[in-house]
Amino acid sequence: MIRYATKEKTIVGVIFAAFSVFLWGITFVSTKYLLRSFSALEILLSRFVAAYIGLWILRPRKLHLAQRKDEIYFMLAGMSGITVYQFMENIAISFTSASNVSIIVSICPIFTAIIAQIFLRQKHLTATFVLGFFVAIVGIALVSFNGAVVLHLSPKGDLLALGAAVSWGFYSLFVSKINALGLDFIQATRRIFFWSLVWMIPLVFYGIVKAVPSSSTFINLDEATNALRWSNLLNWINLLFLGWGASAFCFVAWNIACNQLGTVRATVGIYLIPVITIIFAFLALDERISVMGAIGAVLTITGLFISEIRNKL
Repeated sequence: MIRYATKEKTIVGVIFAAFSVFLWGITFVSTKYLLRSFSALEILLSRFVAAYIGLWILRPRKLHLAQRKDEIYFMLAGMSGITVYQFMENIAISFTSASNVSIIVSICPIFTAIIAQIFLRQKHLTATFVLGFFVAIVGIALVSFNGAVVLHLSPKGDLLALGAAVSWGFYSLFVSKINALGLDFIQATRRIFFWSLVWMIPLVFYGIVKAVPSSSTFINLDEATNALRWSNLLNWINLLFLGWGASAFCFVAWNIACNQLGTVRATVGIYLIPVITIIFAFLALDERISVMGAIGAVLTITGLFISEIRNKL
């Protein structure tokens, strides 16, 4: 594993975190398109199968662990950061608005800080961190609504989104443990993906046997339907983007960023995902950015910088 000086570590970490956050910020467009043809579970499964294969092609060597007990970190990371987080987030959108999900999931950094303080004894809950969190959440709310001030409370969907945010906090904890092992980032990320796919097996079984057609958990085995949707070039482009770009590349880059910056500092960058989404939607889809959305973007970025201030108020 490459070693960097302190200043270089920060620069490398920021670059990798920025690339990850940027790509994650535009995945909404791809997922929204794919939901026309696939269920949320089908997208999740296809995305990470593609990512797993892609990382094997990129690094065709088996990962060897010094101690077998370390496997537990990969098992738990695959479950919390991918299977649980991604699935709960996708299902949440089915029960509540995308704006609600965006706001709730964006509180990941505070859960990451709390979990790191409890389990890793890392003191991140300073006055400036909390102040930056609240400023950023106000900004994220304005960005998410983008001029349409309508809050639809849906306990089921909102609780699922909250569960996803907590799950990401635990994923960050397990990534910290994995990074401490000093392994190759690509091989380590691939092992996380392997376990995420193992955890998906019960969901896939349910999707084939029990799920209702057109539901978020349905796995469609109809030959005519599959021939039609798998012959669609745009479906392939979006799935490969989600699999190779937003999953394989981004998760490797994110693990590097967490290693160089620390999981809490890196996770603060998640505040920017809704901002990137709204900007990308404006540039690529010609969607309007309201004054409220613009103010929200400024507040979100301001909150990010406040959270990075090390001294207590």
